[in-house]
Amino acid sequence: MSRIQAADERQYLEEVFDQLGFTKENGQLLADTLVDADLRGISSHGIQRLAWYRRMIKDGTIVPSREPKVVRELPGTVLVDANQNMGQIAANLAMDKVIDKAKKVGVGIGVVKNSNHFGIAGYYARKALQAGLVGIALTNTRPLVVPTNAREAFLGSNAFAFGFPASPHPFMFDGATSTVAGGKIQLADKKGEKLPGQWIVDKDRQLVKDPKQAEGILQKAAFSEDQEGGGLLTLGGVDEENSNYKGMGNSIVVELLTGILAQGSISADTVRGKHDFSQFVFAFDPSFFGDPEQLKADATAMLDRIRQLDHVPGKTIWVPGDREYKYLAENKQRGVSIDDRTFEEIEEIGQELGVQVPAKI
Repeated sequence: MSRIQAADERQYLEEVFDQLGFTKENGQLLADTLVDADLRGISSHGIQRLAWYRRMIKDGTIVPSREPKVVRELPGTVLVDANQNMGQIAANLAMDKVIDKAKKVGVGIGVVKNSNHFGIAGYYARKALQAGLVGIALTNTRPLVVPTNAREAFLGSNAFAFGFPASPHPFMFDGATSTVAGGKIQLADKKGEKLPGQWIVDKDRQLVKDPKQAEGILQKAAFSEDQEGGGLLTLGGVDEENSNYKGMGNSIVVELLTGILAQGSISADTVRGKHDFSQFVFAFDPSFFGDPEQLKADATAMLDRIRQLDHVPGKTIWVPGDREYKYLAENKQRGVSIDDRTFEEIEEIGQELGVQVPAKI
């Protein structure tokens, strides 16, 4: 593992996205979402995604020249067509619209269709928080997840983010509805690290610990029409006795609010014919229900009580968001970490496009 300065990463990414045909504004947004993920320690959705984005641009899955557009809207709702561009660009447009609506009528709901990967879901929930609102963001993905008792992937890892005002930082839950996001398998493969816990199973629903074997399973599940079996597990792991059907239910809820509501592809069908993801963003004004500062204080008091509960010696009780904001503060000073394989990838892309690669620190 090495480190690079976040400012250098941002400049590199902005130049790369410019060379790939994105507008300056869109390239800055894309760079911001990846740097934001790396700063917060969510490396699975940071610069390590760049080589994947590059491949999807080359094969025509992503078309940088197409701008997202509003299809229709009402005072509290909006439908955005990503127009086969990056999900970040369309989801950002949708959340901006939703924030404006929530400020005017108290609530806003946005759906994005014909989209692609949109980075970390928490990026959009935090936009709502910055506007004094409560925010939610969801997305479906390629088919990576095996439902309860199934032996082949059907559901997406289907991220869910929720942000609520609190101090010293907001409550910020941002995670997949599977045990882990697929990007964590990619990272483990790049690092050659054995997989912990109950992350992924093979076609016989047996746990897989080898990251290279796991990455092969996900590649076939996500990019091949010939399903060979196996995939990520839902929250709850292998056994139904551990309530993994609840994780499956969470993932299905996201499918309903994204692919179904957008009248796009469900995760299972993104490898058959048309490739498209869908997103759902939501914001509401908490001041309708009470004084915003009192609500924030009450939330803070509850979260602090959780942090201070009697706990296992040597362990810390982390409330969702605590680690992110801890890493954010540290990495702004130390730089963001990057694995050796990802650094090789950004060197290759830099050479191909004539962009200077960030220096290691």
